[in-house]
This record gives sequence, structure tokens and C-alpha cells, in this order.
Amino acid sequence: MNKVMNSFLEAVSDIKDGASLIVGGFGLCGIPEKAIEALREQGTKDLTVYSNNCGVDDWGLGLLLANKQIKKMVSSYVGENKIFEQQFLSGELEVELTPQGTLAERMRAGGAGIPGFYTATGVGTPIAEGKETKVFNGKTYLLEEGIIGDFALVKAWKADTLGNLVYRKTSRNFNPLAAMAGKITIAEVEEIVEPGELNPDEIHTPGIYVQRLLLGTDYQKRIERRTVAKA
Repeated sequence: MNKVMNSFLEAVSDIKDGASLIVGGFGLCGIPEKAIEALREQGTKDLTVYSNNCGVDDWGLGLLLANKQIKKMVSSYVGENKIFEQQFLSGELEVELTPQGTLAERMRAGGAGIPGFYTATGVGTPIAEGKETKVFNGKTYLLEEGIIGDFALVKAWKADTLGNLVYRKTSRNFNPLAAMAGKITIAEVEEIVEPGELNPDEIHTPGIYVQRLLLGTDYQKRIERRTVAKA
């Protein structure tokens, strides 16, 4: 039951060309940076990635983008990455823009075994093109499909060796949803303790969702865009 691995390269070694990945994080907060770096080193290509955004030019998923390892990106926000813009406009990168709440629910639904759900978000916009609609109580809704990825990459604060995860503050963001929706979930954390040392009431992701666990060190605390409030 001990899920701890010693090598990030070993943990991602079976992520093959053409795989689908669900990646936690929001901006640069709570991203699985060590697993992303290992994937860059491995060179896996033609990836389909589901994540709220695609990092920045030189960090996060932007590293895989710059290395031309991502074939398709399903995101809700793409405004911080010039390489993303260049690859999209040149036709190198396929992009599916998804409303943020819809993306979150697609991950949650996939992890819960729900193949699809109806939402009013996107009705009457390009988001609705080609999608089934249905009327409930006089209001039109879109059918959106749940997401299940071949792998999920997540970052947590603390875990026990069984894979139970605790996230810290805003770094929780998409990580619990991503962890549910991967067939194989790889979690990296800043601290690993023994079973029984975590308060059960504080566990955000049960270990049943996590197959591989790694301890990371020297995490960067980057800020996408620093702003200063007026005095």
C-alpha cells in the first residue's frame, strides 16, 4: 500500500506519446512542477492536456509547450503565454476553450463516473456549437461530457504513504478535481508522513484516487504578474 516513489522520471516513464493528461493548478499556484519538468526531460509528445491554463512562457506547462510536446490544450484561460498564442495562430496547437466552471465540473463528473451533465453556461455562444441542447423548465442547457485522463498530475502540501492528500490554502484549486479524474494519478508533495498522522477531517483527496506519490523539494513560489496596491 506504500505508494511512495523515489524518481519523478520513473513515475512518468509510462506516459507515452499521444496520452491525455489532467493537470492541477491555477496560474502558477499549486502546479505539479517536478512532474512537468520530468515530462519535459522525457520528451513525450502529442499530449492532450486538460488544465485551467498553460503556465507562462518559461514555467509550468509552458515548458512542455515551448518544447512542442502538447498537441491539444483544453483550458479556460490562456492569456499569460506568448508561445501559446504563437502556436495557436500558426496552427501548431489545437485549442478548446472551456468556461472555468464547466471545466471544473467536467473533471469532477469524470472522476465521479458521470459521463455527462447539462449546464446553461455557454448557451448562445460559440461554446455551444455542435453540442446537444435540452430544455428544462423553459431554459436551454448544453450537454457537456465528463473528463477522464490517462494520467493526472497534481501537487499537494502533505500526504501519508497511502496517498491521502492535504492541500494548502489556494493551491487546492483544481488539484482535488484533477486527482479524481485520472486513470493513474501522480501526486507530488512537500511532506510525507506515516499512516495515522493526518487528521482524517483534514484530508482533501482520499488515497484511493492516488497511485503514485513523490516527495518534491526546492519548490519555486512564482507570481505570474506582480501588482502593488497604491498607498
